[in-house]
Amino acid sequence: MPTLALVGAGSGMGLAIARTFGSRGFDVALISRTKEKLQTLVDRLGQEGITAAAFPADVLDRASLTDALDAAKARFGGIDVLEYSPAPHSPVPGVTLAAPSEATVDNLQPQIEYVFYGAVAAARSVLPAMREAGAGTLLFTTGGGSVDPVPMLGNVNAASAALRNWVLNLDKELAGSGVHTAHVAINVWIGDGGPEGFPTATPEQIAPLYWDLHENRDRSEAVFNA
Repeated sequence: MPTLALVGAGSGMGLAIARTFGSRGFDVALISRTKEKLQTLVDRLGQEGITAAAFPADVLDRASLTDALDAAKARFGGIDVLEYSPAPHSPVPGVTLAAPSEATVDNLQPQIEYVFYGAVAAARSVLPAMREAGAGTLLFTTGGGSVDPVPMLGNVNAASAALRNWVLNLDKELAGSGVHTAHVAINVWIGDGGPEGFPTATPEQIAPLYWDLHENRDRSEAVFNA
């Protein structure tokens, strides 16, 4: 069975992506901070006939993230697809929103640590084996501001844009290797409770995009708009 590793697995997008791949024959490694929440997702997927396992880790703790991915590789025999989309947990010391003119090293650094450095660490954990095998997919998710920035999210968008740039460049580097890298920009509010007038979509509407990027290896980016 091929294996999908989800970094930032939760009951919204993570569960929808897990179902999308799991229904197509993938085992699923779920990675996020809280073991109890992960186990709930494992149980739900199991009831649907999808084999999943929980691997607690915090993306801000690079060693724990690497250990979780190594444990997932040991459990399932390897990782064929990595998806990285951790949602900010609260409280995160130093994480605030800032307009571009208000950006400082202090309010930029936590965003870069969380959004960008965590993604790089995750990729470095799985990429060597993928290159050796000549096959694999790396998928990374940001908000739409990585492509079309929003002033109130100046520091968040800067970190997301750095990740986007790196992902697109990595895909160029890996051309011809059999390993595919792609970026997903979600330019909608996911689920209910969004700002009035802001476009929304359900996780189930967005998740098939990840399968399309896995299958269509000529595409290195997709932007989901309502």
